[in-house]
Amino acid sequence: MRFTRSVAGLGLLAMVASAGCKGEGPAAATSKSAAPTAPARQVRVVPAGERALPRTVVTTGTLAAEEQVVLGTKVAGRLALVTVDLGSRVRRGHPVARIDDGDYRLRVEQAEAAQQQARARLGLRPQGTDERVDPEQTALVRQARALLDEARLARERGERLWEQQLIARSQLDADVAALEVAEGRYQDALEEVRNRQAVLAQRRSEREIARQQLADTVLRSPLDGAVSQRLASVGEYLAPGAPVVTLVRIDPLRLRLAVPEREAVGLQVGQGVRVTVEGDDTVHEGRVARLSPAIQEQNRTLAIEAEIPNPRGGLRPGAFARAEIVTRAPRPVVTVPATAIVTFAGIEKVLSAQDGKTVEMRVQTGRRVGGEVEIISGLTAGQLVVVEPGILTGGQPITVVR
Repeated sequence: MRFTRSVAGLGLLAMVASAGCKGEGPAAATSKSAAPTAPARQVRVVPAGERALPRTVVTTGTLAAEEQVVLGTKVAGRLALVTVDLGSRVRRGHPVARIDDGDYRLRVEQAEAAQQQARARLGLRPQGTDERVDPEQTALVRQARALLDEARLARERGERLWEQQLIARSQLDADVAALEVAEGRYQDALEEVRNRQAVLAQRRSEREIARQQLADTVLRSPLDGAVSQRLASVGEYLAPGAPVVTLVRIDPLRLRLAVPEREAVGLQVGQGVRVTVEGDDTVHEGRVARLSPAIQEQNRTLAIEAEIPNPRGGLRPGAFARAEIVTRAPRPVVTVPATAIVTFAGIEKVLSAQDGKTVEMRVQTGRRVGGEVEIISGLTAGQLVVVEPGILTGGQPITVVR
């Protein structure tokens, strides 16, 4: 009896549950069919363009001075004046510093006096400049010549008297000996004149050295450039060769670059180079000046140097620079606005518009030209791309606006 009641109760519960399930079914179906869809986002699209661009190699490097000189003293002395400081512009021949020249002026006066003395000993005007001397016309040689002529006459007279047996043999021998002495004195006079001429040449050289040392007390710039470092102060005693300032030539500048081996094939001396530096949008034009004859094995790059004109000094040695080297003539390339490129995890892509939805297209980019980017692969000219896609992804509905 109890068993029959339990079975009846279970049957009743099953009927109630079945009725409840049937009642909930239509409501659930209605809820799913009424789920809202994402609204289409309004976007602006442009066709991928095509323009002619030259083939370039893009690399980075460092600007360096064309020449750098540590200007030092040539003579010893106390530094009396420095006319430049850090950043000062100098021209070739411009006075940079000066050594106290008092002692060197005295040396010039001493050398000039010695030269005048040497000129006087040769019978020349002390203040003159003509150093031509005829040894036969000098007082020393003329005196020796006169004694020689007298001795020769005395010997000839003695020979005649000896032939006439009017003098002793000893007197003739004395006349012959006197003639030999006179000839020796004459030769000695000629040699003395030549020696005095050599002394005059030596005194002239000493005077020129003294004048050169006096001129070397003024340090002059050997190039057009600027002062990058001042190394001495007024009042210091400087030995020969002591550094005073460091000068750099800043026009033109030398740009040192390392080009990867795979891109170095078309590089040649004379090709154009466009250079920009950090913080300055100005494009500076230059040319390739030197190419290394060998590839560096450590990093597989080719070292090159370019000359960059810098007449206004806007570029500074040591600056980091970005360079574009034009290696080939212009050719057609596909370009899109830079704002159309989406980069995620190192992958570059663009979003194209097809049938009201976005389509992701992976691309490989190249150079940036103004506000556009070169597309090397993944896109053809004329295909529509979304400008400023933001967080859009592939497959989302869009509405194109103009």
